[in-house]
Formats: sequence, C-alpha cells, structure tokens
Amino acid sequence: MARTLDTFGVPTDSGNGASTSGILQPKLNYRFRVVVAGFGGVGVSTQEFTRQVMNVSRPKVSHESIPLDSYNSRMYVMGKHTWEPITITLRDDIANNLTRLVGRQVQTQLDHRTQRGPSAGTNYKFSTLIEILDGNSGNATETWELEGCFVTNADYSQTDYAVSDPVTITLTLQYDNAMLNDDLMPEIPFQNNSSSAG
Repeated sequence: MARTLDTFGVPTDSGNGASTSGILQPKLNYRFRVVVAGFGGVGVSTQEFTRQVMNVSRPKVSHESIPLDSYNSRMYVMGKHTWEPITITLRDDIANNLTRLVGRQVQTQLDHRTQRGPSAGTNYKFSTLIEILDGNSGNATETWELEGCFVTNADYSQTDYAVSDPVTITLTLQYDNAMLNDDLMPEIPFQNNSSSAG
C-alpha cells in the first residue's frame, strides 16, 4: 500500500504508472557558516567574525559572450568570466572586537594615517569559506572557497533611537576566484592560518 508521503513531488515517468520519489529536504537559508583566513593580517584570530555573521550572499559568476560571424549565420563562444562581489552582514559586538578586526583589515589594505599601500596583493588579501550546513551534525553539504579576497566597501551602518536592532557592519568583498567543493569536484584544503581564540 502506497504511503501519502511517497506521492508528493513531480512524476519522473510519463504514463499511467508515473512514479515519484518524494521531495528531498531543501537546503535552508539559516544553516550556514562563514570562516575567513588571513582577515586583518596573518596570525589574527577571526573566530569573532564567524560568530557574528548575520547573512552572506553566495558567489555569482558571469561569462562574456563573443559573437563569431560567418557566411549566413552567427555563433557564440564563451569569453572571460567575472566573479561578482559578495556582501556579508555582521553584528557588531559590545566588546568592539568586530570593529577592531574590520578596521585592521581596512588598514592592512591601505594605511590611512601614512597613506602607504602594500607592495603586493598577498600582503592584504585573505580567503573566505562559505559552508551550507546539514543542520544535524554541523557538516557542510556545500562549500565555497573564495581566494584573493579584499574589502571594497565597509559600511558601519547607523545608530537610531527609534529601533532595537543590533548595530551592523556590512562588507562588500571582491575576490579572484571561487571554487565549489562537492562530490563532483576534488576537495581543496582551506588554509586557515589564524590563531584560535579561547
């Protein structure tokens, strides 16, 4: 006897004997984790960053379309790709840990007091790991590793007597490359060189 749960979903076969396999549990928006490595400088603990993340956008990529004209027709080939910036919203904490951490990263990218910039991108770029979690074991079912990240915009938001919302910091990150690690692609070890905090 068929169970009602087995009949939900879209039929995968045509005809009178159409069968369904039910609906898989979807990924849920609130089950995620963000880890950064090298943010604010080498050896700086970034544990507070992970604890205070409110939301993050997933990577977006676009490819240029190059037309190739010929006798009676036109075809297209793929050109260069562009990784679109992502945004991360963080809760600012009462101990000022997050403001200091973001300030260190911004200052690492450009010393605003002396107006001196770093001599190479490796001196200020960091890595970002975005993980979609299973909600049970804390294991990731989807992992994005973003390489060559730097902050293009740090929005320290505003304060307001009329609301009870937490103070936030919203970061816009540009990155050089994004890699999706799953069963179809080899896993790439994430290099987290920051020290751990108790």
